[in-house]
Amino acid sequence: MSTHPNVQRVADALAAAGATGEIRILDEAVPTAAAAAAELGCEVGAIANSLIFDGDGEPVLILTSGAHRVDTQKLAAELGIGKLRRATPEFVKQHTGQSIGGVAPVGHPAPVRTLVDTALEQYDEVWAAGGIPHSIFPTTYQELLDLTYGTPVVVR
Repeated sequence: MSTHPNVQRVADALAAAGATGEIRILDEAVPTAAAAAAELGCEVGAIANSLIFDGDGEPVLILTSGAHRVDTQKLAAELGIGKLRRATPEFVKQHTGQSIGGVAPVGHPAPVRTLVDTALEQYDEVWAAGGIPHSIFPTTYQELLDLTYGTPVVVR
């Protein structure tokens, strides 16, 4: 699986940005924050969930702490978007090239507007998906902001 095209695209994006973490390929898929935290032995809040939303037809990636749920009405108002709703699997695949459960913060066909949950800042190390549900990599809150050109937000 380490040669999966999605993992390679994410690895290439991380290397090009000078990121320090390496993608790990896990024996089992970790499609949820709880599963990833259990596998890694860390707090669920240290998992950076990559959630794609449909913001009036445009993709919005929200990197949220695994301990939080996104207040879509609040964020839609902050972004000046009429409606922000969870994207369909097809919409996610179209805009990221990746499937739900393995969406990485980088490695997409085109840049995606990205918001990063400020709650992730409390962790020295956070974990993000590496392009497939069997992959994950360590990073930091600041590195996520830098990698994604993300905007810090309170998601709830």
